[in-house]
Amino acid sequence: MTDHQPGRHMAAEIDQQPGIFDGLLARRDGIASVASAIAARKPRFVLLAARGSSDHAALYAKYLTEVLLELPAGLVSPSTTTLYGAQPDLRDVLVVSVSQSGGSPDLLEVTESARARGALTVAVTNTASSPLNAAAELSVDVGAGVEQAVAATKTYSATLLALYLLVDAIRGGNGSAAASLGDLARSTLDSSADAVAEAVQRYRFVDRVLTTGRGYSLPTALEAALKLAETSYLAARAYSGADLLHGPVAAVDAETAVLAVTSSGKGGDALHDVLDAVHGRGADVLAVGSASDKVSAALRIPVAETAEEVAPILEILPIQRLAHGLALARGGDPDNPRGLNKITRTR
Repeated sequence: MTDHQPGRHMAAEIDQQPGIFDGLLARRDGIASVASAIAARKPRFVLLAARGSSDHAALYAKYLTEVLLELPAGLVSPSTTTLYGAQPDLRDVLVVSVSQSGGSPDLLEVTESARARGALTVAVTNTASSPLNAAAELSVDVGAGVEQAVAATKTYSATLLALYLLVDAIRGGNGSAAASLGDLARSTLDSSADAVAEAVQRYRFVDRVLTTGRGYSLPTALEAALKLAETSYLAARAYSGADLLHGPVAAVDAETAVLAVTSSGKGGDALHDVLDAVHGRGADVLAVGSASDKVSAALRIPVAETAEEVAPILEILPIQRLAHGLALARGGDPDNPRGLNKITRTR
C-alpha cells in the first residue's frame, strides 16, 4: 500500500522554481568567479556535453555563447570519445559538461578526456559532490535541491539560469537581465494557470503533438516535446520553425496539435510566417510565450516578458504544468513514468 498522490512531487518541484531562481541570483558572485577564470583563459571555441533535458540546456548555452560572446560553439557527440576513442586537440577550447546528477559515465569520460587533451573543463551540475564535478577543473552548482520526480523540472530551469549567469559574466555582464526572474516566475505560474487548465482539457485526447520555436526558444520546444513524451506518452516531435517549412509541414493537418513557443524578440518574430502556414493547414495551435498574443493560434498561454536571452527560463514553466496536467488527465503518474529512472547511465 502507498499513499503517494500521483504527480505530487512534480507539482511541488514546479512550484519551487521561483525561490530557486532567487537563490541562484543571490549566489551570482560565485558563478562570476568561475566566469573570470574562464575569461582569463580566452577560449577560442566552446564545446558543450550533455544528455536528455541537460542537452536542451546545453543548446540554450550554445545560443548564448554564439550571440553574446560571439564565439563558435558546438554540441559534443560523446560516442566519438567513448566508443570511437577520438582524441582531438582541445587546447584553447572550453568544454562545459551539463548534467543534473553529474553521474553519467559518458559525460564523465568526455570531461576527463577533454581535460587531458588541454581543454578548460567546467561542470554545471545539481550535485556538488558528483564525479563530474571532481573531474572538471571548474564547477557551477545549480542549487536546485533534491528532485524526487523522474521528469526534470526545477533542475532544468535552474540549469538554464546558471548557464545564463555564467555566460553573461564571461562577457562582463552583471546579470541585470535576470535580476527579477524570481518574481517573474511567480507571476508567470500564477497568470498562466487558467490557460494551462484549459489546454489540458483541450488536448487530453490528442495523440500527436508537434512543438516548434526559433532562436533561443528552440531549446524550449525540444524540452516541451521531451516532457510531453515522457510524462503523457504522447508522440511528440520538435522542429525549428525554419526546418518545419522544409518538409515536415506536409504532415500537419487538422489532427495535429502544434505547441509553438513564441516570445518577444527576433526568434518570436521569425515564427510568425511559420505559424500562419501551420494554422492555414488546419492545425490546432497552442502558443506559449510573451508574444503568444501576436501569432495565429487557437489557444494562448501567457508568459511574463523579459529580455529575449532569458525568456527560455520562464517559457518552460507553464509547459511543465501542461505536461503534469495532461499526464494526470490521461491516467498517468508524472512522478514515475513507465520505463524511466532518475539517472540514466549511458556510454
